[in-house]
Amino acid sequence: MLRPSSQQYVVTRPMYSEDSFEEEHAKVFRNHKNLLDHIKEYFTCNSKRAKNAALSLLPIIGWIKIYSIKEWLLNDIVSGISTGLVAVLQGLAYSLLASISPWYGLYAAFFPVIIYFFLGTSRHISVGAFPVLSLMVGAVVTRLVPDEGPPVNITGFEGLTKDEQRAIVSASLTFLMGLFQLGMGLLQVGFIVMYLSDTLISGFTTAAAVHILVSQLKFIFGLKVPGYSGPLAIVYTLKSIFGQITSTNIHDLVTAIVVMVMVLVVKEINDRFKSKLPVPIPIEVIMTIIACGVSYAFNFKENHAVDVVGTIPNSFEPPMAPNLQVFQMTAMDAFPMAIVGFAVAYAVAKVYSDKHDYLIDGNQELIAFGASNIFGGAFKSLAASTALSRSSVQESTGGKTQIAGFLSAIIVLIVTLGIGFLLEPLPKSVLGAVVIVNLKGMLMQVVEVPYLWKKDRPDCIVWVGTCLASIILGLDLGLAVGLGVELLTVVFRVQFPRCSILANVKGTDIYRDRKDYVSIYEPEGVKIFRIPSPIFFANIDFFRDKLNDAVGFNPLRILRKRNKAVRKIKKLIKKGELILTSKGLQATCSMPIEESDDESNMEDLDQPTDYSDLPIQVNWNTELPANIRVPPVNIHSLVLDFTAVSFLDTSALKGLKTALKEFIRINVDVYIVGCDPYIIEKLRKCKFFDDEIKTSIFFLTIHDATLCIHESHPPITVSGKVCGNNGYVNGSNKKSNILGIQYIEDSTVEVEADAKPETRL
Repeated sequence: MLRPSSQQYVVTRPMYSEDSFEEEHAKVFRNHKNLLDHIKEYFTCNSKRAKNAALSLLPIIGWIKIYSIKEWLLNDIVSGISTGLVAVLQGLAYSLLASISPWYGLYAAFFPVIIYFFLGTSRHISVGAFPVLSLMVGAVVTRLVPDEGPPVNITGFEGLTKDEQRAIVSASLTFLMGLFQLGMGLLQVGFIVMYLSDTLISGFTTAAAVHILVSQLKFIFGLKVPGYSGPLAIVYTLKSIFGQITSTNIHDLVTAIVVMVMVLVVKEINDRFKSKLPVPIPIEVIMTIIACGVSYAFNFKENHAVDVVGTIPNSFEPPMAPNLQVFQMTAMDAFPMAIVGFAVAYAVAKVYSDKHDYLIDGNQELIAFGASNIFGGAFKSLAASTALSRSSVQESTGGKTQIAGFLSAIIVLIVTLGIGFLLEPLPKSVLGAVVIVNLKGMLMQVVEVPYLWKKDRPDCIVWVGTCLASIILGLDLGLAVGLGVELLTVVFRVQFPRCSILANVKGTDIYRDRKDYVSIYEPEGVKIFRIPSPIFFANIDFFRDKLNDAVGFNPLRILRKRNKAVRKIKKLIKKGELILTSKGLQATCSMPIEESDDESNMEDLDQPTDYSDLPIQVNWNTELPANIRVPPVNIHSLVLDFTAVSFLDTSALKGLKTALKEFIRINVDVYIVGCDPYIIEKLRKCKFFDDEIKTSIFFLTIHDATLCIHESHPPITVSGKVCGNNGYVNGSNKKSNILGIQYIEDSTVEVEADAKPETRL
């Protein structure tokens, strides 16, 4: 392989403007479809579209045809059993977060899984209870059915126990969440997950982990703590816990500590030796079995007042219709839950689809989870998504398809209907300990903050803002705040981009920021300005300010000064205070003539300078008579690099047109390079071009434009430098001798000139 420094290429081609390129290379005509064409195509049905629709709505058809029984079935069986055991334990544990009876968490590991088996596109995620969703459900449940005091006035709550009322709220909320997800899937808005960045999700889930940790402390310490919801709920919960800390149940605390230590140690062993272990050690299941045995043997519930799981029904409850009043009261909560549940599941599914090289469909995932939660909500299931730890078990134990998920649902079914009674003596502190241990991954995300601060501070602000807002205000409001902060960072990045002045790397057609390199050449009299973002209504003023800063002057101010000066010169000539002689204009008085400020119409000053009736041609970069001062312009050409400009709106179009005209009217040639052809077409449609701004200012590359500039403004000679304005007249390439000025009473420096027809001031 050749070293990069020895590789060279030489390209010989004409210098192209956009006009000359289009003349030489004909465009392919493409018939663009209008809205009616798209509607017709969408509703057109044929055999191919029907087949694709079936495969899309039932992804199981796609992978079941390639299922290898010999190679995959055994792996799916092992994975299904392992995942099912974990799903049972997590279902019981996460139901505590939702403040409902434990067996409803088991329902979440069964009913949604069956539906996802047929409709889901991911082959590796484990569907079921997710701690963040469970906590969000719990906040709504405790708001409508508080621990202390009567529930809200809802028809259908009469004669029901508090647990039954909470089950109705949870099921109706899950059903409504599924409706939102199904609706978004049918409307093909799966792209909405793109607005939840990895940084935002990381900060949000870290905050959720803090909420989950605090919510489980009451089980760890064996305390009776009422459920709080809304802003500052975490503060009230901690206040209540520490207010009762002296009443801690020591048996709950010791049991939880032992379980947490053992689970953490064995999980670390699983991580270190995962390549050598055929399957991870199911330490959570083992500790649960041991805890059940010890609790039953020593009768923890009666002898030590330990809160246990209690009776688990050995049958499923009949389906129910959701409560419409709960719908009305929880609609604002269900929508962010639908987004969070889908976003987390899609992110996990994307990880495994990339790893195993298959595609997932975001819209179909919305449909799958929507149908799963609707079906589960009808059977009082807890809201379902996925959990990374459970999905990791399903994938790491060899799971190949959702047959492993289906088998895990069978395990949950067996536990629920057959051996659920064995879990009745299980202390809730053990479930709380299992939940806290599984938060390790989410809590460790906090180590991202120093990295983000060093590498990308706006992303760091999004992470910290989302996390703090979610902790203090609650998960629903915190997510809204996080989205707001994220959108603000996007707006600020686009509204205030890092514009730069480019210069040429000598001997190449490469142009880079002149601040970043030493051996770089900036053509004399030329400014190359790069805009690294779209130009729209919010940043057009910023763009114009930065452009003025780059060139070192305000073109509108220069134009107005020149128009005032020309008016003054005409007025002085008319009054006879300036006379034209063979040696140039001569002032009839040595005293400075004050410039009057009584200009009538400022709009006239913004128009092109009118040189008619002026017997001389003005060189604006030399000293003018009668104390007339106009700031000099030290460039003759301006190149705008539009390579990164992806769109222009109408507000920006008007601002850009005004800015270009201001430069053109002070004799600065403007060139635009790298502009997208569709933007040029839009400019044509919007009548951007006129007598001053022409299509000839557009060039393919910066180098094409600079070559054109060198042709129209050749490099100056030593004799040319003696002449003001680089030897050019009004920014043109026409050379002229300068006729000096002499005052009658005071002798001043005089520059002799050849007798030429053209006379300059």
